[in-house]
Amino acid sequence: MSDLIAKTAIDRRLAEIVTPVIESMGFELVRLRLMSGKTRTLQIMAERPDGRIEVDDCGEISNAVSALLDVEDPIEDNYTLEVSSPGIDRPLTRLKDFDIWEGYEVRLETAELIDGRKRFKGILAGIEGNEVLITLPADGEAEEMTIGLDFDWLSDAKLILTDELIADMLKARKDAGQIDETQFDDIETEEPGEAED
Repeated sequence: MSDLIAKTAIDRRLAEIVTPVIESMGFELVRLRLMSGKTRTLQIMAERPDGRIEVDDCGEISNAVSALLDVEDPIEDNYTLEVSSPGIDRPLTRLKDFDIWEGYEVRLETAELIDGRKRFKGILAGIEGNEVLITLPADGEAEEMTIGLDFDWLSDAKLILTDELIADMLKARKDAGQIDETQFDDIETEEPGEAED
């Protein structure tokens, strides 16, 4: 399992427990994190293979995962379970994500220094074997160039929220029939003099 999906040892253990249940329901685990705080939060991001997930789906996953974790009891302290979609400015955690989201702006971080840096911001240029390709913009010293980073080197990766990304996501949801534009139509108002007594 990729460190991008489950980073720490406890995250990986929890992912091993919940992944079979999530997959049996027809979803894929995108990311799992056990966050610290006054009350710990177990954050699970999931989606269908086609990238969709609805609020009701999150509720169903939450119920199934809660029941499983009550039996397995892998977390000693009290915690809150939070199941959500990856969102528009989503984390990229699976090699296929870097192919699906080719052409969009991304921020990548590596675990080790690569050519003196750990952070890379540019346009995703797909994948080649196990390498994630990113086109870095020109700066004062260098021209625009595309580099390859081994998927296993990545410690964090996410899409950057841009107007283009938002527009494309809304268009895709509308084309898939997930957005009913009539819900945004103005409520019909009566013309003056037409009101019933």
